[in-house]
Amino acid sequence: SDSGSDSEDSSLSDSELQEAFARGALKPGLNVVLEERPKRRNDTDGLKQCLAEFRQQLAWVERLDVTLGPVADPASQSASTSDAVDPENDFQREMSFYRQAQAAVLDALPRLHKLQVPTRRPDDYFAEMAKSDQQMQKIRQKLKTKQEAMERSEKAKQLRAMRKYGKKVQVEILQRRQKEKKNMLNAVKKYQKGLSDKLDFLDEEQTSSQGNKKGSASQRTKKGPNAKRRYKNQKFGFGGKKKGSKWNTKESFNDVSSFQSKVAHNKGPGKGGRGGKGGKKALNKRPGKRARQKMKNRAR
Repeated sequence: SDSGSDSEDSSLSDSELQEAFARGALKPGLNVVLEERPKRRNDTDGLKQCLAEFRQQLAWVERLDVTLGPVADPASQSASTSDAVDPENDFQREMSFYRQAQAAVLDALPRLHKLQVPTRRPDDYFAEMAKSDQQMQKIRQKLKTKQEAMERSEKAKQLRAMRKYGKKVQVEILQRRQKEKKNMLNAVKKYQKGLSDKLDFLDEEQTSSQGNKKGSASQRTKKGPNAKRRYKNQKFGFGGKKKGSKWNTKESFNDVSSFQSKVAHNKGPGKGGRGGKGGKKALNKRPGKRARQKMKNRAR
């Protein structure tokens, strides 16, 4: 009941509070008695005199003033008057202001069009910016530096994550190797003590080493010989029998396609004749020391 009375008191209007204060229903100490207000006076003659003083006889296009009466609410059936608008209702009061302004615009637009006054902003209208170009450049630079800092931090996060993953993989590999080594040592100890007669750990090592060798050999075969090896193979062959490779055979003996008569009869250059190193000069040439010794031994 107390909360209901409090809510009712808080929802009282100013006029009701004044009436309650006049009756003495309000508690003392919550209100302050003001001095007596001056009496209101409607000085119509003075208002008209002031209006005549600042009124200027100008064209409407220079003044652009629009005066309208109360505008009816299209949603309601009855016409809206000043008495119908509740001043205590904020929404109703603001809607009356909105309808009044809208009616004034609708009344002023045809008059402006009649006077050929443009009411729309042109497409090439240039409006000065509220902020200067220097300030906008500072803002852009600040945004750019902020974005670069965010990118750097993101890259650093990625690098840290990659390092953590690499360390994790490395630790796992080391642990696996240590485990394999420990298992192998345990198997060796068991074999030495005679607890086990199996040598499976040696087979596993051999198979792993053979697998690695096969993998490397397959990689080499896939890769193929380099250019230097191919040139030597083309020049010297691929191995095999080399002894007696220059011996004559029946086919090579019967093949006389490479026979040259000039070379065979010492008629070619450098094989005798007048123009060569042989001839009379070659016959008159003194034999060497060993040749003379051989001739003496034969004479004896």
